[in-house]
Amino acid sequence: MAHADSHQVTLLLRDLGAGKRSALNELVPLVYAELRRMAGRQLARERSGHTLDSVALVNEAFLNLVGQDQLALENRAHFFGVSANVMRRILVDYARARNADKRGGGVRPESLDDVEVALPVADAERLLALDTALKQLATVDEEAVKIVEQRYFSGATEEEAARALGISPATARRRWAFAKAWLQRELNEAIVS
Repeated sequence: MAHADSHQVTLLLRDLGAGKRSALNELVPLVYAELRRMAGRQLARERSGHTLDSVALVNEAFLNLVGQDQLALENRAHFFGVSANVMRRILVDYARARNADKRGGGVRPESLDDVEVALPVADAERLLALDTALKQLATVDEEAVKIVEQRYFSGATEEEAARALGISPATARRRWAFAKAWLQRELNEAIVS
């Protein structure tokens, strides 16, 4: 996205947050392609034959976002971080619904060692385990969860995540390393317990 488009997105998000719903018509064409890419990335980790496709996931996420009364999005990076989190919540809700009558067994941890974040969440149990681990991590280090959301769910680079969160790349790198190690431990303990 060009710098001018990025600035325009920020202005439109502020207008939308101030209650100017007409800003939505201008915002959608500027962010839609990136939201589809993010949705595709998240769905690629899901089981094959998922009932949602990237268009449906983007549409549902967008409806969730714009349906909020108090939507205070600071800038483009914040918008995409929040959007990725909303998409994750939608997929978790679908996984919970799918597994409503299934309990226990079969959850296997995935390695978080790969710096490019290729954690495959191939089924609902793994997605639920990851969601639970992220909630636990938030009680320990909320900023680490934000890094995971930016890097893993939004597909942001280290520099983009740092910029979006207003921290240095070195701090983002440390938080990312901590989050990966912490999540790996939690996911392994979930299997052993």
